[in-house]
Amino acid sequence: MEYLKKTEFTGCHQGMRYRLEGAADAEGTKKLRCTVWPEPFAFFRTPEEKKEAAEFPFEEDGVAEAISWMNAMLSDKKEMWEHAKENWDQA
Repeated sequence: MEYLKKTEFTGCHQGMRYRLEGAADAEGTKKLRCTVWPEPFAFFRTPEEKKEAAEFPFEEDGVAEAISWMNAMLSDKKEMWEHAKENWDQA
């Protein structure tokens, strides 16, 4: 949690890129935002319409919830992740 208080955490797995970061909701409450998108491009080079995001409590349980959500996304959109590397053709 200390790391996420300072900066975002990014990574990729089987064609799915992800980013965890601190964010504030409409009431100003600190949340954990988790965003996933298909490879191969970085967060800022990927069009918004290709990203999916969800927010969780900014606490250790929220990290566990975010991981569960990412695992569900990995499973639910398996075909998209498997073909993600084909996106290089769009560059």
